[in-house]
Amino acid sequence: MSPPPSRLLILGSGFAAVTLLKHLRAKAYDVTVVSLRNHFLFTPLLPSTTVGTIEFRSIIEPIRMARRNITFLQAVATSLDLKERTVSCANAVDGRVFSLPFDELVVAVGTVNNTFGIPGVEQHALFLKELRDARRIRQRLIDVLERTSSPNIGKEELFRLLHFVIVGGGPTGVEFAAELTDFLEDELTRAFPMLVGSVRISLIEAGQQILSSFDLSIAEYATRLFNRRRVNVLIQSRVERVTDTTIVLADGSSLAYGVLVWATGNGPTPFVTGLPFEKDEASRLLTDDHFRIPGFEGIYAVGDCATIRGRNLPATAQVAMQEGKYLALRFNRRGQGIPPDRLRPFRYRHLGMLAYIGHNEAVADVAGHKSTGFSTWLFWRSAYLTRLVSWKNKILVLFDWTKALLFGRDVSRF
Repeated sequence: MSPPPSRLLILGSGFAAVTLLKHLRAKAYDVTVVSLRNHFLFTPLLPSTTVGTIEFRSIIEPIRMARRNITFLQAVATSLDLKERTVSCANAVDGRVFSLPFDELVVAVGTVNNTFGIPGVEQHALFLKELRDARRIRQRLIDVLERTSSPNIGKEELFRLLHFVIVGGGPTGVEFAAELTDFLEDELTRAFPMLVGSVRISLIEAGQQILSSFDLSIAEYATRLFNRRRVNVLIQSRVERVTDTTIVLADGSSLAYGVLVWATGNGPTPFVTGLPFEKDEASRLLTDDHFRIPGFEGIYAVGDCATIRGRNLPATAQVAMQEGKYLALRFNRRGQGIPPDRLRPFRYRHLGMLAYIGHNEAVADVAGHKSTGFSTWLFWRSAYLTRLVSWKNKILVLFDWTKALLFGRDVSRF
């Protein structure tokens, strides 16, 4: 009689967890997935949904449809009992608490927005990490445009409300600034002609350049393009505090705003914070080069919430996908009776970086080759299109791009 399948508990539904699921030979395991969201989100295209270039449901895939013969529970992991080898969870809908046993545990819970303890950010800023964040931004954007179209609004209030501020000059902040600029340039003339010329966009970065993970020449090119499109790029500018109408910088200057989007920094989830495992200075779980938590048999960590000791892996989709694929290979070997420790240590293969900077232009730093412009934008779109998880997503995104090109973006308020 064959032994019962090992109970594999996966916490999370991001790139690492879904890639693991896609490559796992599940017959050898009784797989349970627990995540606060019941879908996989293709986050590289999230900025495009904030202005209607792509519709929200085009970049998500239900976890229950990711593969057959798994158990999915929409819940949040709250604590870990190492002695009993169980994880306590709270249902995402009604908050009811339950406990799940495991033989093998994979922690892939990702991160949360990091406000760096700056007063007012949590209360007044909009974030861009989940689909619900993009929906809030899109709703707020249309609200502001409709509000400022009123004939009885004062000039000072109009000036403030139509100032859109993005904090964070990484790929997320830059791509959102690009999508927002495209939207305002394309749709204001058609839908809100009275507001043309009144809109301002500011991009604030605390470091010495935007797109700091790219080559300096690319960062400078993106900055020049933004400046030509009247996007005010503020570098070496640190936010001191935020009110409901004003951002105060460390140098004492202040900016009145109507919409503030916070797109900088990742922090640990409460679950990761409460784990008794060693962490790095960014509060990421430290693993060995097989993604095992040292000293704790059968517990692994991958994705943005973890990093290999001595290797500062970036928190990107390509890293998480490679980690998930490697871990699936390890589990598959064990399921086949092959000692998994014979598997060579994980080696990250850097595939390059891409970012959209607006006006049908993108930047790329791929395999030592740096490029910009329209052809790079075509490469950016094709690269993201091929990496979407399902044919349904590919078709929907392609349709959305075509629809936006032919008919513009929708500005309905509902």
